[in-house]
Amino acid sequence: MALYSSDRSIECHRVRFVLAEKGINVDIIDVTNNESAAADLAELNPYNETPTLVDRDLLLHNAGVINDYLDERYPHPPLMPVDPVSRARLRLVHHRVIRDWYPLAEEIENGPANKADKARQQLKESIVAANDLFKESDFLLSEELSLVDCTLAPLFWRLPVYGIDLGKPGSTIQGYIQRLISRPSFKASLTRAEREMVLNAT
Repeated sequence: MALYSSDRSIECHRVRFVLAEKGINVDIIDVTNNESAAADLAELNPYNETPTLVDRDLLLHNAGVINDYLDERYPHPPLMPVDPVSRARLRLVHHRVIRDWYPLAEEIENGPANKADKARQQLKESIVAANDLFKESDFLLSEELSLVDCTLAPLFWRLPVYGIDLGKPGSTIQGYIQRLISRPSFKASLTRAEREMVLNAT
């Protein structure tokens, strides 16, 4: 199995976290400064984008599709509950994170300064407004780590880079973040660039 990945991509980070959490043996191919790997990716993926997963004859792209496949293909530890009601609730929250929060992160990272400032404020306010969601259990709506947490962790890891401090109103979320980023699997999922960008921001 091989994952074509970019060293600063939040989408790739989502997949790397799941791979590390499940202990899957994978060859991670960083295309960031590798022309040969980038050329291979262009041939494999019609969108020429990371993350792209190659598992024997199977070729997958899109972080959500890849993570769903990994969770089903390698069911231990499971990253979604068996109960359909609990699973549906988590999927709905997951949809909100991808639809509302990830685009704001993209705007902060790549948008013009005026739009980035607005997105930064929107993202902070939206996260703080969700503070109560993180009070019920160790992880989001669950006592066990889920795919939603694997999507949130890379976003929350980047908050210092985005210039976002949740402050006292986000104290519950701060505790949640510490539980995520202290996991050995999360630490293993980080690229050198991801470690350095947060160190440089703090």
